Amino acid sequence: MEPIITSNVLLATLIPMVTGALVMATGRRPNLRETCSFAGAVLTFLTVINLAPRILHGGSYAYNLITLYPGISVSFHLDPLGLIFAGTASFLWILASVYCIGYMRGLNEHAQTRFYVCYAVSVGAAMGAAFAGNLFTLYLFYEIVSIFTYPLVMHHQDEEGYAGARKYIIYLMFTSKAFLLPAMALVYVLTGTLDFNMAEIAGGIFPADADRLLVIVAYLLCLFGFAKAGIMPFHNWLPDAMVAPTPVSALLHAVVVVKVGVFSICRVMLSVFGVDLLDVTGLGMFTAYFVSFTILAASVIALTQTNLKARLAYSTVSQLSYIVLGVAMLTPHAITGGLLHIANHAFSKITLFFAAGAIFVASGKKDIAELGGLGWRMPLTMIAFGLASLSMIGAPPVSGFVSKWYLALGAMDVNSMVLLGVLLASSLLNAGYFAPVFLKAFFGKPLPGDEATGSLEGRPLVLLMVVPLLITGLISVLIGIWPDLFLNTIKLMVGS
Repeated sequence: MEPIITSNVLLATLIPMVTGALVMATGRRPNLRETCSFAGAVLTFLTVINLAPRILHGGSYAYNLITLYPGISVSFHLDPLGLIFAGTASFLWILASVYCIGYMRGLNEHAQTRFYVCYAVSVGAAMGAAFAGNLFTLYLFYEIVSIFTYPLVMHHQDEEGYAGARKYIIYLMFTSKAFLLPAMALVYVLTGTLDFNMAEIAGGIFPADADRLLVIVAYLLCLFGFAKAGIMPFHNWLPDAMVAPTPVSALLHAVVVVKVGVFSICRVMLSVFGVDLLDVTGLGMFTAYFVSFTILAASVIALTQTNLKARLAYSTVSQLSYIVLGVAMLTPHAITGGLLHIANHAFSKITLFFAAGAIFVASGKKDIAELGGLGWRMPLTMIAFGLASLSMIGAPPVSGFVSKWYLALGAMDVNSMVLLGVLLASSLLNAGYFAPVFLKAFFGKPLPGDEATGSLEGRPLVLLMVVPLLITGLISVLIGIWPDLFLNTIKLMVGS
């Protein structure tokens, strides 16, 4: 089915950008500023959903904004993979915009207008990446995400904030310039274009006589160039970025930054190199085994972290590689599990970070050792945290179970007991670092001075944080019980 050529695919990117401008213009009127942020989020989501019916019936949309050189253009193309990412990110922005009000006002944070502007533009750049029709456009919006999330990471403007933001921007800018730019040059020389193959995932864009060594070099440059995916050894920026406010951490770990990273890797694997080429060259299984180290090592490190956000950060490093692992195994089951985990991880991980932020605003606590008895004073928050933890572990009936089930089927499809063992071992490690948090909150002994009873969730600003995390936690369960919408969308790309 030929794509419909329409400029409507630009709207999901333009609306957040315009929202950022409106937020800046209304910065002196907080209520109006936050209304603009919420309205922009809703309009962005509705724009994406309006495009969904044709995608779900096997169609697509495309639009070429400008051609810079033959084979190099700023162009947009929406397909099932882009729809999953764009739909998830835009919906979560709605909930995050509500959550941010409670957090930013609850802590009386400074520079709130700058915060909301950068938040909106970052989401807009993520929409641009989701709708990108070629490698150049993807790279363009990938870089915009880096630039506009930098002020969010250094938001507190203290020594720790500047250090974390400096590492963040150096890692991301260095890898994109040192690896992605040469990769794009190689791809263009070998193929004469940077356009994605959106018709199917098997063929890619490389001609049959392309030099295999150069193809392998281009692939490795792409794999390491998209450092937002958090694959070791280019992961260290992510834990240090936790100096940012918790809504930023949620943006980094669930909605925009890391999702742009893994989405970009998945897009390049499926729409530039293609399954057949990755299979013939052995690059698929190489990638699967390579990211398995990240899955296990990051989980082990997470066990050692006593700060709640730091533990969640290393969990993100591990969980992101499940997505790459699934695509790298190159079977329909595995690719389905990997792409499904983009949405599953987003809803579950944002719930966990929302919960961490709510705990901090309500009680001032950051360390796991301080959470004793807190579950009885913040039961809704900790129950949602527990559900999201089950998803990360992969326990039924929560959404993460569906992802890991398909990943396990994929490991059996390629007859790799090693990869199956990685999935099982990592799930046990997930349980090892998530279960103690939940158990400490409900069964741990309160610290002296924390014995007071009474809910901490009743304050209006805290309630503005609790409601979104309850919704995302509930959705994590619902996706696990009824995953068909996401599965059917993914099957439009990968087949059965």
